[in-house]
Amino acid sequence: MASRIDLPDELGATGALAEAYARVAASRGEVANILKAHATRPEAMLAHLDLYRELMFSRSELSRAEREFIASVVSSVNGCRY
Repeated sequence: MASRIDLPDELGATGALAEAYARVAASRGEVANILKAHATRPEAMLAHLDLYRELMFSRSELSRAEREFIASVVSSVNGCRY
């Protein structure tokens, strides 16, 4: 299934979007499409990244593997390839 959201390329980004893409790339190595979907609101993109990092990497009763498993199951149930 193709994306229904226009996902702006990092190369053409300017201003706040370029800064957000740079921060995401510095943190993750690349900008995933799930984050590019927030391109019209760069502050939402960064908030999404912060939430993801908190959920997946902060101290928790769940191991990293358990968190990844839960995320995979939820994505599968929702029919999401991501």
